[in-house]
Amino acid sequence: MSSMSLMSTPAGRSHRKSNRTAPGDEHDSDSLRKRTLHRVDDTGHAHHVLLFLIAFRVLNALSIKTFFQPDEYFQSLEPAWQMAFGIDSGAWITWEWKYRLRSAVHPAIFALFYSMSSLLSDGLRLSPASHAELLISTPKVVQSVFAALGDYYTWRLARKVYGRGSNEAWAVLALSVFSPWQWFCSTRTLSNCLETTLTTVALYWWPWHWSLDTNTEGGVDLDGLRANEPTAVLHRQADQLSATLVLVLSTAFDRIYYQQWTFPPLRFLYFNVARSLAVIYGRNDWHYYWSQGYPLLLTTFLPFAVKGLYDALFLTSSIIPSECYSPFSISIRRQLATVALIVPMVLSLVSHKEVRFIYPILPICHVLAASSFVGFVLPAISFTSPFQNNHRNFLRKLVVLLLLTINLSITVFTTRYHQPGPLSILTYLRKEYIQNHLAQPPFSLSPPESNTTMTVGFLMPCHSTPWRSHLIFPGIKAWALGCEPPVELNATARATYLDEADQFYADPALYLDANLGNPPRTTRSSGSENSRPDLGLLDRERDWAWDGKAGKKVWPAYLVFFEQLEPAMGTILTGTDYRPCWRGWNSFFHDDWRRRGDVVVWCFG
Repeated sequence: MSSMSLMSTPAGRSHRKSNRTAPGDEHDSDSLRKRTLHRVDDTGHAHHVLLFLIAFRVLNALSIKTFFQPDEYFQSLEPAWQMAFGIDSGAWITWEWKYRLRSAVHPAIFALFYSMSSLLSDGLRLSPASHAELLISTPKVVQSVFAALGDYYTWRLARKVYGRGSNEAWAVLALSVFSPWQWFCSTRTLSNCLETTLTTVALYWWPWHWSLDTNTEGGVDLDGLRANEPTAVLHRQADQLSATLVLVLSTAFDRIYYQQWTFPPLRFLYFNVARSLAVIYGRNDWHYYWSQGYPLLLTTFLPFAVKGLYDALFLTSSIIPSECYSPFSISIRRQLATVALIVPMVLSLVSHKEVRFIYPILPICHVLAASSFVGFVLPAISFTSPFQNNHRNFLRKLVVLLLLTINLSITVFTTRYHQPGPLSILTYLRKEYIQNHLAQPPFSLSPPESNTTMTVGFLMPCHSTPWRSHLIFPGIKAWALGCEPPVELNATARATYLDEADQFYADPALYLDANLGNPPRTTRSSGSENSRPDLGLLDRERDWAWDGKAGKKVWPAYLVFFEQLEPAMGTILTGTDYRPCWRGWNSFFHDDWRRRGDVVVWCFG
């Protein structure tokens, strides 16, 4: 994308230029042929952009090595794993699914590709290690395609607003590609990421011309709009039919999954808003989205977005020269700016807030930021006379370089060095299982025999690591501390409620003694028999607390916890055969004191 191509078409030209030729014009057929070729070239150009974005986002997805949000796994990949491999496959199904708060449509997408990948692995006779890597990579690649479509339709929306080939349209693409938040979050399997893509696609196909004033002149072909009114009516009817069809199919799919009629969006609002269960996961200040949400989403592009938001709301066609933006462009930008203000205002009424809740607004912010971004950056990258504003352009070049450096630093830090521990520990556990329990083929995802079982206990805040989507093997039997909300309690009782993780961190020794009993101890010098719990009990007992199920926890072969807990665990495990066997880097700092330091593993024996 050279600067010459960026400057080839003024913003808004595609909306002002009429393609109609006068009847009888001797060059009418030649003009039509040229316009047709232009559309073909433009379509081919757009396809190249899409292919680039898909390749870019696949690389993006496969390069991320850090943990962000539990919902990335427990609200998408865990139910998808159960759909694909069965109820006994070891997936952890959280309380939201038991109370029908989530639609099954989103995880069903990944379940389909899990099944296809498993069949491919079986056909290629992949090794257990390769099989695991394939299943871990599959949802990443699927989501990377969704992320690329989000980038692509953001760019196409910008072309609709500013004109094809305009500087601003290319700037929006650059803002999306160089966004630290997009690199960090867009390829994760959060439902918010798919929502962002679907929102962007919907904004692109939205009939923006419906909102134009019928008296508007200068840049809008009113005759053409009036001539197309019957077609517009048909389009509206088609849109309404499509929306109804999607709603019916979604409801039918949830009926099949839950085995009863239900409407998850309504139940989600009832539990999290009407009953205020969401506050269990934290409260935030009323200004969170303004003081933290938008700065996190936009990072160094925040000033350009603020300027673009102001211009879109308060500048009119009487202030902006007509050759800069058409009334059509001004109208779309004002509507987008209104959405960017109203959505955070409404979401601010809910006590529990997260930046990902306003993630679907980010493409809108990029579109609004494009104008001021181009105005600042273009002079810095354009070829101008060395005597023309040389000092100012040099400073702008330094600022642009600084912005790119900051963005790159944030990207590398958040996707490589901040919280890789929750993923690297599961890589370690898989390797241990393959080396010690899967030495002899064949490999299967069916429930394991007791002699192929490896036990793991996670003494961490709940959902601190992915689960079966990264443990993969059913033979890795694992339990972790839970944090199920007190759904049946009233507000007064909930105020003093302590979940399992809270109880453990209040007094680790007391919790372990009450729930697991004394740790297994051996005296090596006397040659006494190892007192590790008999794993053969796995075939006889059905009340073990594996995979988030209620039941009895057993002292495992591997104990996993954060470094912050190591002094207390060292005291508790004194005199036992538990020893440190692995340590993985996690973070320089953490806002949750329970998650500070490395991820540590102590092994038995």
